[in-house]
Amino acid sequence: MDDRLTPSSIYELVAEVGFKKYFHLGGFDATRELIDLCPINANSYVIDIGCASGKTACYLTRRYRCNVIGVDILPSMVGRAKERARAEGVTKRVEFMVGDTQKLPLGDDLFDIVLGEFITGLVDDKEGAVSEYVRVAKPGGIIGLNEATWLKAPPPQEIIGFLDRTVGFKGELFTTEGWKELLERSEMKEIMVRNYQTESLSDPREDIRDLIRSFPRILHSLIRRPKFREFIKMSIAVPNSLLDYFGYGLYVGRTRDSQNIDMPAQPLAGARRR
Repeated sequence: MDDRLTPSSIYELVAEVGFKKYFHLGGFDATRELIDLCPINANSYVIDIGCASGKTACYLTRRYRCNVIGVDILPSMVGRAKERARAEGVTKRVEFMVGDTQKLPLGDDLFDIVLGEFITGLVDDKEGAVSEYVRVAKPGGIIGLNEATWLKAPPPQEIIGFLDRTVGFKGELFTTEGWKELLERSEMKEIMVRNYQTESLSDPREDIRDLIRSFPRILHSLIRRPKFREFIKMSIAVPNSLLDYFGYGLYVGRTRDSQNIDMPAQPLAGARRR
């Protein structure tokens, strides 16, 4: 048995324990803002890439009554998402499947809206991943991303090492300008950018709810799983200057051949605090 703690094993531990919070900076506020930048309605066909426990996908189908597919690389996390959909009574409009961001198991030109929250920065081939998003989007479709972003570069090695060990983000994360250039190379147009400096890595209210909801599994993992104890210890040792360098950006644009889609104008912005 491999006892090394890796980003993949951390993600598996999170699924096993049953955490249901948002796994990206900005939490639900950032999710709602990203959704507001995309023209979603009841007729929209949406894909949520890297859907984790299905929180965004289920919210979309409840809020807009649109059809959503959530894709995640981890079967156990897809299982958690399906549990959530059943509990929230939205199984008729939302579907979850196992799939790799860099090679989506879906056909071309399917989706009106492609969403991804803190997923593209984790993959080795970011350009290939964005090309997949463009491929599965309809001509004129909208791609909306919330992505980890360097607010200042280069960051100290201490910060790069911490993010690599805990969540798999490496030094090749992009600045705001880098993400915008990546989307432009993928032939996306009318790209809007909003970037933020945040005051915490997660929402304390969500953390408490997860702690209460998952306490028996957390306690079991703390007692029986050395990897989980190591993860908790590592997560507590946050570099003091982390959030001076590490933030997030919302990046939204149209795919090729786009016509008759209204999007609010938004210039490239400096970092704002949330």
